[in-house]
Amino acid sequence: MSVSLQRKDASMAKVGPLAPPSTSRLTPPTIVLQDMEEEPGDDRKEKQEKKEKKEKKKKEKEEKEKEKEKEKEKEKEKEKEKKDQPPKEITVIDPAGNTYYHWLAVITIPVTYNWTLIIARACFEELQTDYVYYWFFVDFFCDLVYLADMVFRTRTELTHTLHALMRSVVKLPGVQGLLVKDEKLRERYKKSFQFKLDLISMIPTDILYLVVGLSYPEIRLNKLFRFNRMLEFFQRTETRTNYPNALRISNLVMYIVIIIHWNACLYYSFSKAIGFGADRFVYPDPSDPEFGRLVRKYAYSMYWSTLTLTTIGETPPPVENSEYFFVVTDSWWVGVLIFATIVGNVGSMITNMNAARADFQARIDAIKQYMSFRKVTKDLEKRVIKWFDFLWTNKKAVDEREVLKYLPDKLRAEIAINVHLDTLKKVRIFADCEAGLLVELVLKLQPQVYSPGDYICKKGDIGREMYIIKEGKLAVVADDGTRSSKAGNRRTANIRSIGYSDLFCLSKDDLMEALKEYPDAKALLEEKGRQILMKDGLLDLEVAAQGPDPKEIEEKVERMTSTLDVLQTRYARLLAEHEATHSKLKHRVARLEKKLPRPPPPPEA
Repeated sequence: MSVSLQRKDASMAKVGPLAPPSTSRLTPPTIVLQDMEEEPGDDRKEKQEKKEKKEKKKKEKEEKEKEKEKEKEKEKEKEKEKKDQPPKEITVIDPAGNTYYHWLAVITIPVTYNWTLIIARACFEELQTDYVYYWFFVDFFCDLVYLADMVFRTRTELTHTLHALMRSVVKLPGVQGLLVKDEKLRERYKKSFQFKLDLISMIPTDILYLVVGLSYPEIRLNKLFRFNRMLEFFQRTETRTNYPNALRISNLVMYIVIIIHWNACLYYSFSKAIGFGADRFVYPDPSDPEFGRLVRKYAYSMYWSTLTLTTIGETPPPVENSEYFFVVTDSWWVGVLIFATIVGNVGSMITNMNAARADFQARIDAIKQYMSFRKVTKDLEKRVIKWFDFLWTNKKAVDEREVLKYLPDKLRAEIAINVHLDTLKKVRIFADCEAGLLVELVLKLQPQVYSPGDYICKKGDIGREMYIIKEGKLAVVADDGTRSSKAGNRRTANIRSIGYSDLFCLSKDDLMEALKEYPDAKALLEEKGRQILMKDGLLDLEVAAQGPDPKEIEEKVERMTSTLDVLQTRYARLLAEHEATHSKLKHRVARLEKKLPRPPPPPEA
């Protein structure tokens, strides 16, 4: 019975929710049984969930670490690629090019504006207040140009250092060569003194308008520190123009006008500080309609400034002590020192303009004196003077060698090629020659000018030069009946100049010297020369086959003998100098030996 009751109770415990328990003692076991059955499943689920979460976190961390490693690897690869890549090609401004010169012309406009109108707006109040909004717009535009100029400077190439030239390659439009890269350009510009001046000129002092008001444009005086760009533009224009003297005078006139302008503005401001119309020295009272207009104020001030700086006088004398101090300072420091220096430069420029003519005239006067002293005939004297007049009129009085001697050989060669190569190519005998030979010959051409009636060569003369006509006309004079040499080394006709003729002379020695490096061209020229002479019937093959002319050989021997004599004389002179120097050294050594103390005798054994 007891067992059955227990089974019943157990079954009732399992079906607990259907009926309430019979006694209170049986309830605890049922609760314990339920907990014992449910706890293991929940713990496992929680543990599994925790494990899954931990695994997910680990996976997420691993994935993040892998992503970070990949990003680091990518960054390293990018850095390697940047290092391996060649430097980027940038646009660099050549300081000798047209772009740089045109930009200087642009930046000169705001610089001139600031140097002329800031002081005028500060001294003449009407000029500032009546057009204040226009001035703000123009000032803003000038500041933008100043800022662009600083950027422009960071792209301007500097080629005065060989080390900088060999640093990196930069493409420059229209220019070949090695140039400095952009980083070096920026660093050099930042370290320069000009960068500090540019920074001062870019300080935004216009903010002070909010403090002091709109009637004080003098707060923009820092913009004047960019004046060197204007000076650089004038210097480069002077090197480019064909009329440098006229440009120099124009620049000096501009400097004079600017100085007078500043002095006029300061005079008006000084009159305002003392009081308009206080005495005869200052500006009259503007309440008078005659002196109240802005144009009259500026014109009167400019008139006073011009009279004072040029020390002409005729200005009202000062009355007060401050006026005396202003006049002394203005007249002495500005008028005497600065203004006199500028005017003196104008005089020297005018003198330099006529220096070439004065030198040429001095040569003519010297030749006239010589002809008068030697009693040259009047006809010959007239021909000499006409020849000089032709040289000066046609601008042929300049000695080309003297002018070009300061240039390097390559530039001198390029100029000679540009001027003379086309003329040399027109000669039949040089038509098919190598370009290198033509360049060598061009450098050896000597310009010569012949007056009317002058003989270039006469029949029978030994040909030591070749003449190439550049300008003018030559005439072949009729044969006098004598038989000319047909061996190819003597003149076959009389050549006379009709009018003034500009010729190039190429000597035989220079030609042979140039042909040493071109043996094929030498054979070609000789063959061409024979063909031309045979075609014209001027070459006798039998005479030419006999060999060179004995007279020509004699002349060569004489030249060699004279050269040998000169060498012997030089050798004897050098030998005498060597012997004299050797004897002097011997005397000096002997004197030194006497002055030196004698060594002590060796100790006896």
